[in-house]
Amino acid sequence: MKSNIRKAVSLVFLFENSVFSIVRQNYLKAFPGYTSFPGGKVDHSDQGDSLEDTLMNTIIREGSEELNINIPSAIESGAITDIRQFAKATSPDFNPHRYEVYFYLIKCNAHLTFDVDESEAREFSWLSASKVVGDYYQGKNLMVKPVLDVYKMIAKEGVNVEFLDFDQTREVYDIPRIENIHGVVQLMPESNTVPPASRTNCFLIGDVEKIVIDPSPKNKVEYDNLCKVLGLFNIQQIFITHHHKDHHQFAADIARKFELPILISQDSFERINRLYGDDYFFEITVNIIREGDVIGQWLKRDLVIHEIPGHDEGHLGLAPDTLDWFIVGDLFQGVGTVVVGGDEGDMHKYMRSLEKVINLAPGSVIPSHGIPLGGTSILERTYKHREMREEQILDLFNKGYDLDRILTTIYFDIPEKILKYAKANIQSHLDKLKIDKKI
Repeated sequence: MKSNIRKAVSLVFLFENSVFSIVRQNYLKAFPGYTSFPGGKVDHSDQGDSLEDTLMNTIIREGSEELNINIPSAIESGAITDIRQFAKATSPDFNPHRYEVYFYLIKCNAHLTFDVDESEAREFSWLSASKVVGDYYQGKNLMVKPVLDVYKMIAKEGVNVEFLDFDQTREVYDIPRIENIHGVVQLMPESNTVPPASRTNCFLIGDVEKIVIDPSPKNKVEYDNLCKVLGLFNIQQIFITHHHKDHHQFAADIARKFELPILISQDSFERINRLYGDDYFFEITVNIIREGDVIGQWLKRDLVIHEIPGHDEGHLGLAPDTLDWFIVGDLFQGVGTVVVGGDEGDMHKYMRSLEKVINLAPGSVIPSHGIPLGGTSILERTYKHREMREEQILDLFNKGYDLDRILTTIYFDIPEKILKYAKANIQSHLDKLKIDKKI
């Protein structure tokens, strides 16, 4: 509902053809590593007599907190010559946390010097809007579409930009579609995945010939909608990251419909055959892929397969050879928690896979559930959390607790329907502790 949408402001400082641009810190929870503008959400303390008053109060506060600038004083001195709202955008309804963002153009008489809060921004400078847009199209920037469109609008119109309501002009698709990294198209059909997630990302990547990654719509309606979108592209092959159903449901049907080969690890191929029968891949060419294989190109950069087992024995990831980004599948969850358990799960290998990607240090990591995130901070936090959880489990085991008592002690506040996944994680930690000879 509209009432659940928080309001926020973006401060677009402009002098001639230069915009004050920031790149958010990789460890932030919201849009880490994204190119953006200073700003933030409306606080209770910002409330005024009207929406315009409230938003202006937010602008003044955010300017002080993030940039150490007194905006009223800058207006009075003539350092800021004009300030006006020129764009508005609302987060799509599939986002778990939604915002209505008001963009304010703040015209300056020079390149103002700011004392930037570096806990919020890891990079910041005055840049031409054309350079920021150019960097995006070279795959260098993480950006959400409204922010990209603002930069494009300024690059074209300069200070003469007219008001644009992105909510009125936003393209609406049967399947949610974003492209926060140029050339990495992210489709988000609903899938039969583990709550709280409800969608599995289906990626389209490739310079001319597109690779479809993990198409897994939950039902025939979502399948038909996804096929409509896929039919708009020159799709040439399907890559399945691992054997779990929420990563390949309907993938074989899509392969037969569009006459595409499927690329998959040997382990995932064998597991799917055991679970669904030899006819699952009927009339489909199956290509077994492994560490180091090149399966296509993105912006003329080779796309390389990486083996990242642990969540699933046959789990594969994908990254350009320049490591601008890394599709890590279920190595971490943008929504929910990764399950490591069952005969396909191995906590020892999972921790090694986390270490592997962290050490490779890609520019951003892309999960199967959620959006791309800058850097590897999320993987580092995941690794530390697993270490902390393992210490808890070891302590309780040494006190004589059995598996069920460890479960109810650690996970006392989670819904009953996902207790089995928590139990699998605990068992996998216990198995790892045996391998490490700690129990």
